[in-house]
Amino acid sequence: MNDIFEITEQFSGKRFQCQDGHSVLQAMERQGQRCLPVGCRNGGCGLCKVRVLQGEYRCGPMSSRHVPVAARAAGEVLACRVYPLSDLTIERLAPQGAAANQQQQ
Repeated sequence: MNDIFEITEQFSGKRFQCQDGHSVLQAMERQGQRCLPVGCRNGGCGLCKVRVLQGEYRCGPMSSRHVPVAARAAGEVLACRVYPLSDLTIERLAPQGAAANQQQQ
């Protein structure tokens, strides 16, 4: 299946497409968009934390330090570890703690 989903970042209004099997962060970077901060790209730093406002998705492993169970239940995920199953509307969240001190790469 080669589905392509549209991702909309609510605050900036930026939109980009994400192929089935790619993370939101991978798709954003491949299309030259800059609507989310980028850190480690593997679920450990928390810089790319977003809230999914609309749509269906699946998640890969994420640090529970950055996305505790209660936050995940509220739709908070890391863009590097979220894989759309439909079009998504996301909201960028401010990083906290050590992640906030890292520079965007």
